[in-house]
Amino acid sequence: MAVVFPHRDAEARAFIEAHPDIQSFHLVWTDLCGVARGKVLRADEVAPAWRDGRFMPISALVLDVTGQDVPETGLVFDEGDRDLLMWPIPGTMKRMPWAAEPSAQYLATVHELDGTPHYADPRNALQRIVTRFTEELKMTPVGAVELEFFLMDRKAALEGRPQAPQSLINESRPMHYQAYYLQDLEDYGPFFRDLYAYCEAQGLPAKTLISEYAPGQMEIVLRHRADVVKACDEAIMLKRLIKATAEQHGMAATFMAKPYSEWTGSGMHIHISLGDEAGNNLFAAEDPMQNQLLLHAIGGMKAAMAESMLIFAPNANSYRRFRRNSYAPVSASWGINNRTVSLRIPAGPAQGCHIEHRPSGADANPYLVMGAILAGMHHGITEKVEPGNPVVGNGYERRAKYIPGNWYDAVDAFWRASILKEYFGKEFVDTYCTLKEVEADRFYAEPIARDFEWYLRTV
Repeated sequence: MAVVFPHRDAEARAFIEAHPDIQSFHLVWTDLCGVARGKVLRADEVAPAWRDGRFMPISALVLDVTGQDVPETGLVFDEGDRDLLMWPIPGTMKRMPWAAEPSAQYLATVHELDGTPHYADPRNALQRIVTRFTEELKMTPVGAVELEFFLMDRKAALEGRPQAPQSLINESRPMHYQAYYLQDLEDYGPFFRDLYAYCEAQGLPAKTLISEYAPGQMEIVLRHRADVVKACDEAIMLKRLIKATAEQHGMAATFMAKPYSEWTGSGMHIHISLGDEAGNNLFAAEDPMQNQLLLHAIGGMKAAMAESMLIFAPNANSYRRFRRNSYAPVSASWGINNRTVSLRIPAGPAQGCHIEHRPSGADANPYLVMGAILAGMHHGITEKVEPGNPVVGNGYERRAKYIPGNWYDAVDAFWRASILKEYFGKEFVDTYCTLKEVEADRFYAEPIARDFEWYLRTV
């Protein structure tokens, strides 16, 4: 029998009363692949869904990126495809300002019927790891998510021949590398004006905007949060908002790691530090080499990186991003004010000292990425793992700790995970690895156009 929480629906009822025009409510849940899934509820269904939860089949936990069941995980037919509950996340009920019909959305997380958070829900997995910091170490992870993405010509992208979109104010179309080019931001100014207005309407702390390295590539930075679970909630909401706003302007937005062979890929950089119980930055340092806590955190992140790559690079396309001299790291390395490494200590004041984690693609699941980063940090701090010497100069030319460079090697490393297994749990590791192993087999089983281009007449 489902657990009932009296007055849990107060937030929903207050929202509905304040927004009587809204009749369509999107319940949004993020699956293991980072795909936003859920249901659309009518206004009279929302308060009961907040009070009692909303049923969903357990098979929805283990869908591949195409939405197909993965029975090999044991969470489909072996479980009788039983029901679980989606519970609302307080504070996430927001209007959807881009929607033609007055609509709102809220985020949810998955629980057993008795109220136990399900181990295979990505947000629950992150929350368990955060709790180890707050309860065991009396430290609070502080983080921000930095997202890169491509704007594309929608028609061309849907036809499988992606290109940058035409300017929204003239007939030009970007065709060259133009890092930090202000004209690109002006060309898509109507899109960005709406995007920032929608972020404000949803309470998303979107800050710095830059035109990235490739045509149509952009980057938006979210503000640091002393609640990294909330920071990931906001990243999920921002990705949904960016895609919807692009559609509104006749474009497509993609967070694929490497949509173009000739241009640079898109990353999701995580900026992370630790605070004490008074809110002070425990990584603060004039000289990072003198802060042992910071060094041990880096050491643990390096130690966990190889087994974490299936989380940082979860898809076949993810591995096209990792190329030398591409600003995507190819080894487990660290450095100070150096963008050729995996773990970078950015330039800045001593009180703001933190780590920028650079391996993850924009296609990765923010909850799982943050969880894997924190697992490495906790391991490094508790085991006092030394990071080795920082890289000086070109990190692509230095020999460093290996990280998997393809999907199957990453699956294998995840199967053999030792650090992540302690933090995510054996059940989670087995489930996620099985899901991605089956997904990889399905992907490579189907011939693609390149097969025929290379092999039709040559073999």
